[in-house]
Amino acid sequence: MENSAGVSGGFTRSSEANGGVEGEVEREEVFAQLKGLCLELLSLSQNPKKDSPAIPALLQLLRRTPSSYLQSFFDYTLFPLLLLLDAAVACRSQDKKQPKEKLEVYDVLRTPYKVSDKVAEGVICCLEELLKKCCIRSVDQMVVILKKLTSAALLTQSEASEEFREGIIKSFRAMISGLLPCSDDSCSCKHSIGWPLLWERRDSPIQFSNFFEYDQENRECLLEFLQSQSASTAVGHWLSILLKAADAEAARGHRGSANLRVEAFMALRVLVAKVGTADALAFFLPGVVSQVAKVLHVSRAMISGAAGSVEALDQSIRALAEILMIVLEDEANSSALSISDGATHLSKHESAPSVLEQLRSLTTKTRGEEVGKSIKESQESNLNPSFGSNGMDSLHVERTKKWLETTSSRVNKLLCDAFPHICVHPASKVRSGLLAAIRGLLSKSPLSLKGARLVLLECVCTLAIDDSDEVSAGAQEFLDDLFSESTYLYVDKDVFEFFNRLLERLPKVVLGSDELSALSVAKQLLVIIYYSGPRFLADHLQSPITASRFLEIFALCLSHNSAFAGSLEKLIVARPSSSSSTGYLPSITELEAGFQESIHSRTIHKTSESERGKTEITRSRYELPRMPPWFSYMGSQKLYEMLSGVLRLVGLSLMAGFGSEGHLAVILDIPLGCFHKLISEVRRKEYSGEDWQSWYNRTGSGQLVRRAATASCILNEIIFGLSGRASDDTLSRMLQKPTKRRRHIQEEGSKSEDGLRWKISWNKRVKSRLIECVGKILHEYQSSEVWDIPVDQNSLGRSNDTEFHGINLHFYKDTAMLHQVIVEGVGIFSLCLGQDFASSGFLHLSLYLLLESLICSDFQVKNASDSVLHQLAATLGHPSVGHLVLANADYVIDSICRQLRHLDLNPNVPNVLAAMLSYVGVACEILPLLEEPMRLVSQELEIVGRKQHSNLTLPFLKAVGEIAKASKREAFLLPDKAKSYNEHVKTKASDLMKSRQDRRGSDSDDEVDISRLVPEEWETNLLELNRSKRYRRIVGSVTSSCLIACTPLLASSDQATCLAALDIIEEGVPSLAKVEEAYREETETKETIEELIESASLYQLKDVMDATDGGSDENRLLPAMNKIWPFFIVCVRNGNPVAVRRCLSVITHAVRISGGDFFARRFRNDGPHFWRLLSTSPFNKIRNPREDKPLLRLPYRTALASPETSASMAEASSLKVQNAVLNMIADLSSDKHSASALDAALKKVAGLVVGIACSGVSGLHDSAVNALRGIASIDPDLIWILLSDVYFSLKKKDSLPPPPSPEFPEISRVLLPPPADFPARFLYVEYGGRSHGFDLEFSSVEIVFKKMHALVFMNQMCL
Repeated sequence: MENSAGVSGGFTRSSEANGGVEGEVEREEVFAQLKGLCLELLSLSQNPKKDSPAIPALLQLLRRTPSSYLQSFFDYTLFPLLLLLDAAVACRSQDKKQPKEKLEVYDVLRTPYKVSDKVAEGVICCLEELLKKCCIRSVDQMVVILKKLTSAALLTQSEASEEFREGIIKSFRAMISGLLPCSDDSCSCKHSIGWPLLWERRDSPIQFSNFFEYDQENRECLLEFLQSQSASTAVGHWLSILLKAADAEAARGHRGSANLRVEAFMALRVLVAKVGTADALAFFLPGVVSQVAKVLHVSRAMISGAAGSVEALDQSIRALAEILMIVLEDEANSSALSISDGATHLSKHESAPSVLEQLRSLTTKTRGEEVGKSIKESQESNLNPSFGSNGMDSLHVERTKKWLETTSSRVNKLLCDAFPHICVHPASKVRSGLLAAIRGLLSKSPLSLKGARLVLLECVCTLAIDDSDEVSAGAQEFLDDLFSESTYLYVDKDVFEFFNRLLERLPKVVLGSDELSALSVAKQLLVIIYYSGPRFLADHLQSPITASRFLEIFALCLSHNSAFAGSLEKLIVARPSSSSSTGYLPSITELEAGFQESIHSRTIHKTSESERGKTEITRSRYELPRMPPWFSYMGSQKLYEMLSGVLRLVGLSLMAGFGSEGHLAVILDIPLGCFHKLISEVRRKEYSGEDWQSWYNRTGSGQLVRRAATASCILNEIIFGLSGRASDDTLSRMLQKPTKRRRHIQEEGSKSEDGLRWKISWNKRVKSRLIECVGKILHEYQSSEVWDIPVDQNSLGRSNDTEFHGINLHFYKDTAMLHQVIVEGVGIFSLCLGQDFASSGFLHLSLYLLLESLICSDFQVKNASDSVLHQLAATLGHPSVGHLVLANADYVIDSICRQLRHLDLNPNVPNVLAAMLSYVGVACEILPLLEEPMRLVSQELEIVGRKQHSNLTLPFLKAVGEIAKASKREAFLLPDKAKSYNEHVKTKASDLMKSRQDRRGSDSDDEVDISRLVPEEWETNLLELNRSKRYRRIVGSVTSSCLIACTPLLASSDQATCLAALDIIEEGVPSLAKVEEAYREETETKETIEELIESASLYQLKDVMDATDGGSDENRLLPAMNKIWPFFIVCVRNGNPVAVRRCLSVITHAVRISGGDFFARRFRNDGPHFWRLLSTSPFNKIRNPREDKPLLRLPYRTALASPETSASMAEASSLKVQNAVLNMIADLSSDKHSASALDAALKKVAGLVVGIACSGVSGLHDSAVNALRGIASIDPDLIWILLSDVYFSLKKKDSLPPPPSPEFPEISRVLLPPPADFPARFLYVEYGGRSHGFDLEFSSVEIVFKKMHALVFMNQMCL
């Protein structure tokens, strides 16, 4: 090297600094290793090889050797590396000297390079490592290295490998990074920023801090030279090289190197930071900005390859911001910003190309000679100023006002065009880089870039609600600083202008097809309002004009028109599920209420952890508020969150003080006006007697419903903003991400400034204003005109069957969506008011409406009501919806009773009653309150009531069925409770008697001794007994009322009505049995207490005991069955297959509970109606003339269908009915308690069953055998005789079994054959009568006989 003195000088200073023998020894060892390796490299430069082990060895040595040792031998190590680098560049540059006509042949027959790629790449790695650890001592040394690197960097991708070119850029960055300021305080290097302003730790692998340990007093200031005019050409040339290298890799597509682009931009950033002054970089600003603008433009379309590299795009954005922060810094351009409008004369200079030519012609003996020589070998730089140079002739520009205006306008145009697109880039790292760039530009150049401030503010607002927590937290922290009192003044006008611009753009983008743009604008509006504070929005809404315009904009954005704004794909995705599209709606009983398990308060058990987890998951499904159903076609839940967030801030801003006393009510009147118009139109329709079809066909009627739904959505969100959940959870989650400052504030125990600004000071006055506003809204929500609008064709009534044909189905859908949003609004208001929602009376007004919505035909309305009920229960502190309804049952029952008296006006009340009892499961708890509703229901189920409201019969039966189920649950608890109390009383009484016998030998009087017992205790026992009696009578009375109400409907020809009545009978019969069982236990308890009272002479308790003995309720079951039985017969005679089968099952159930003795005479008299069903085979039907006798024709029936008999039934239906009859016979006969019911008709039944069992009808075979087994349990001899008569008569005589002993006659003599004139007249025919179609088959006879012999007869013989 030319500068060999630098080596010895550096060594001496290092020795003095380190001192000590050990340091000298280690340094000598390092030098010995370096010497051998460097000599081998020198020989390699003279005799090139494909590979050399010296290069990897040198690289390892450089990596493990401390920088303090390497600095001493920097020149010694650098010399062979530069020689090899020269050789590698020279051999690869020979292609440029070849004639053009020989290039193609040369490319095909290319000879290997003199210095191989492996050697060249190893050399550049060693050079990079050396420059990382060592400082350059002189300008001459830097110029030499810069020349070598420049010539290598000019090699194209066809001349050098990717690793080699990347290593050159890394080496250049390492060299530039090592340039440090000198110790002279007056040196111009102090103006350099030293390191990129937006540099992150993860981007810097260089340990540049080690360079400070060297003495810098005797060194030349390299940074001063780099900032001087002498080095400006080299700086510009390297800026061009780096940008061209990045652009060349992007042009190669997927073959390009993303890492090389990243290294190029990182080196560019370091170079700009080291130059670091506006004077030195202003000339190159146009070229750098235009080239980076190209990179940003390409990034819109490229998502892969080198051009789509996320890291490269991040580095390019930061590089652009850093050079703009230096050149266009307000402080650096303060004179230009304050210059008057007068013209400024610029000095004349030579052109830039002439300067470059002069530099190229310089000799190599000076610093300029070295720089010019390196540039002469390169291509012409493209960093000519495309704007802002004002025709200057040197590499320096005067930053005048005109220059600043021209440059800023073009830079503003670039930023406004590129940054909004980068703001929605999918990579969070790119968005993070953009945020850092914007923060730097707004902090350094807010005045110079005044034209782009709005766009930069727009981007920051978008990033403040970014999906990435890191990006959003950084943006919010910057907004905190930006809107602080110190910096808010210069963005005040920008905020107001930005806010108005967003309001104008919002409906256009929401109703457009670009969802990303709509989401971006909504985010910006939410953020700008939040960080501007409540006073900003409250002042904007003070004017009625601006307030109306503001709400109209949001009404347009949230309107049904947005349903058509999205793409067709989103419309398809937003369609209901397959279950909904097919019309399936889950029944009320399938909805979860969480109360069914807790039948009684005493049976509530402690929930386990798994059950609690399920409850939490269930409650998560009932979150409110929700996106309105019509907005789902837009396809963006995020968009609605942003729009609703703005509306929530409206409510907060109007309640957070600042002189907006009562202004919330004025604002709410604007959307409530839509409800007023709708209600007035519906009233006008009612007054004029207009039907719904003509009202719907009137222009604008459908829009009234839609506008009311949109207004309801707006009202719900405004009120929800006042809840603590909206401000503390929703808005905090989006707009108060945990930044360093906020963490520090939280650690100190205080709240952030933003949170305090939006905090409402709740007091009695503010709370009362809010309650008034909610009451005003609920008054409109619960208007009968709103709920009279039909949601389906059934809502129009049967008298208007032709009316709905002209009504579009969209009208029903719009009405259902209006009701859904209103129902959800009730839940939102309860969240906002909490316990005040109930204390203000809103719960009592809304609860019936919610229960009524449960029976809506639209599933979404039903689901919304379900969610709101759960939400109300959770808000008001009830464990379930059942407990909520139970706590307010008196209000609900009162409303039901009031509406039951006016069914013409309230046709839905039966369904509401059924929904309340089935859904919330509180019928058992409110059973004492159901006596009056049950009385009114019974009246409606009588003949006159059914005639007036025939369409309500089935809903009433559903309600009665739920009451019957509740009564059954309570009735089944009564015997155990009564028995337990009876045992308790008997135990006490026995203890008392035992005590009396023990004291018989004493002198004291027994009666006096017993009277010493506390009478109050036995009075308490009597009161408890009386309470039990009263409750038992209530249960029995309600159950009896249910049976009385539904019994006549067993004769109904309507299948659904008959089945509902049968279900009630099945529930009611065991209930009465349990009530009687409890009565018997209570009677024993009463007798025990009476004995004790008489023995103790406590006659004053007699009055307490006789207080509840006014009624005779000991016998309820059998009188009820006596009334029900005739209707059972009518139901069977009606011949409806489904009803008959169900009726037979219920009869079996009732007889087994009531006992067979009571039904023996009834089966004898009415049995033929059952046995007739078994007299004819399903496959051979003969009509019986007696069946044509008409049934009783009741006057209230408009038409009575002819009874369906076995002759008119389908074969499969008849077969099922006969199976049901056989199963009834089997069940009754096999139960000892009910077997006596068949005693009077046993032979008849046995004969029929034997005939069926021995026939060839295989579908009845199993049921017939079961029936035979049951009858055999009553009289096995009868069954054996009937079967043996058939079996042995059909069997050949030679195969008959012999008698067991000689004294017994043969079977043929015992069982005489049938008469010759009636060969088929067997004994079973004599008993059961002649049947049709059940022909005997010997195979069936044999199977049945053997089966019965094995199952029944053998057991009898053993007995």
